Amino acid sequence: MKARDLSELAARNLREAVLRNSLTTLGVSVGVASLVAMLSLGVGLQTLASQRLSRSGLFDAVFVTSQRNFRGPGPRRPPPPDSAPKDSRPLDEDARQQLSKLSSVTEVYPQIRFITDVRYAGKSETTSVLGLSDSSRSSGAFDGMTGAYFSSPAANEAILQIEFAKALSDQPRSLLGKDLTLRYAERAALSKDADNDEALLDSMTGTGALGGISIVPREKTLRIVGVIESDPSAGIGGFGGARVYLPLETAEQLHVAQPDDLQASLSGNAAKPSYMALTVRVHSPKDVPQVEAAIKQLGFATFSLLDATKNLRLVFTVFDLFLGLFGSLALTVASLGIINTLMMAILERRREIGILKALGATDRDVRRLFFAEAGAMGLFGGFFGVALGWLIGSALTWGTTIYLHRQNLPGVKISYVPWWLALSAVVFAIVVSLVAGLYPAARAARLNPVDALRYE
Repeated sequence: MKARDLSELAARNLREAVLRNSLTTLGVSVGVASLVAMLSLGVGLQTLASQRLSRSGLFDAVFVTSQRNFRGPGPRRPPPPDSAPKDSRPLDEDARQQLSKLSSVTEVYPQIRFITDVRYAGKSETTSVLGLSDSSRSSGAFDGMTGAYFSSPAANEAILQIEFAKALSDQPRSLLGKDLTLRYAERAALSKDADNDEALLDSMTGTGALGGISIVPREKTLRIVGVIESDPSAGIGGFGGARVYLPLETAEQLHVAQPDDLQASLSGNAAKPSYMALTVRVHSPKDVPQVEAAIKQLGFATFSLLDATKNLRLVFTVFDLFLGLFGSLALTVASLGIINTLMMAILERRREIGILKALGATDRDVRRLFFAEAGAMGLFGGFFGVALGWLIGSALTWGTTIYLHRQNLPGVKISYVPWWLALSAVVFAIVVSLVAGLYPAARAARLNPVDALRYE
């Protein structure tokens, strides 16, 4: 039997029992829709989490510290056993420039954090300050903040965390546009012959031979431009804890004394300040292992959250698996409807099958005929099911967005149907339908044409 004749005969048979076949196809559609809707939630949540985490800058960054002290993010660990002390290098400006020249590196900036005394309207509060790079503007951490981000990378402006803003004023919004004063400790290099007031003054003004360091109290006036509820430093390499944020260039110009300054003074490198940690940004998370290995070869200690991304993908894979299993249950139930429909078709078309065999149709032709009918129901059911599943996911996203807006939160897209999910759902529906048609097709092929012609 030719493929064209087989298709026309299968289409005619489906039209003769249009109501029953339509209901069976609808059952397949509901099964596919439940599968697509559940998996679209898993894919949507994974996409949402990946986008938010990627924007946060945690997974496309390598945090670098010196092996001399090996401080930095993550748990405290001893230096690697295969690194000799002679390989340890200070994390200074030369190291920063060298790291910025590595392949796939987009940005290198220091982590400048210090304790300061903040004075506003006669109040004095001690808190932690963190310098933010200009790239943190697009991290997503400042979405929905009150006020605005820094007007320039070197602006004399500050953003306050909401809890600290409440400590300064009962109405945090009223702080916008007001000035506050930071009182901090500035690092100044001393000349080697600083044994009198004149030599000390020369060293503090940048003249004379450099020796040790001195701590000079300074004050800096900043304009408050924003108030943020969350702690953005947890998502941009600061690992949380800061309550006042400055532009990074402004923080660097303050020359604030750092914990490593004492070690630098004892080692004789007081004129060359070092950093506690550097954040190295790369083009994409896939570049992290390569860049991390290159930094270790330069003699620095590194830390990244690459392992966390692997665990996150594992969690979402298991989550998608469970959603797919539950969604497949409805499609399994729909396959029983296909079996029932085809079995009823055998009883109703018993005489027709006998005539086909009497005219020369083989058992293989009869099986192909029933397979064609089952595959057609799976195909149409798959297409309608994907459309219905997309509508269900869109309705869930719409309802979630409305709820979040009522809670004064930004809306999110929790359902996403990629092309591979839609295609896989249609193929899966066809395969399940063909498997469901195995028994009816085999039973129809085994009919004796003589007995079939006698059937009334």
